[in-house]
Amino acid sequence: MTRTANRKDHPFSMRLPEADIAIIDRAAKLRGHSRTQFMRDSAVRAAEEAVMETLPIRMSPDDFEAFVAMLAKPAESVPAIVELLQRPAPWDRPDPAQGN
Repeated sequence: MTRTANRKDHPFSMRLPEADIAIIDRAAKLRGHSRTQFMRDSAVRAAEEAVMETLPIRMSPDDFEAFVAMLAKPAESVPAIVELLQRPAPWDRPDPAQGN
């Protein structure tokens, strides 16, 4: 007696405009994935984000007080970030190839 394995995969079908398929195929190729693999990964990631956005954050009253106190403190300067933000943007720097 032959026994068939129970498949746990579920087929999924959708109709998309050609422009959507083209951009999906391009992105999949850039990632080295098939269209199916790319769409599955993208859909699952979007679904996880949607679920995570609705989950409540639970903490004890003491932890909540500490959290609120930390938010109420004035921000501290981070010297490395200050220095980074004061640098000229790459497009504002002279181009050595052009003799500037």
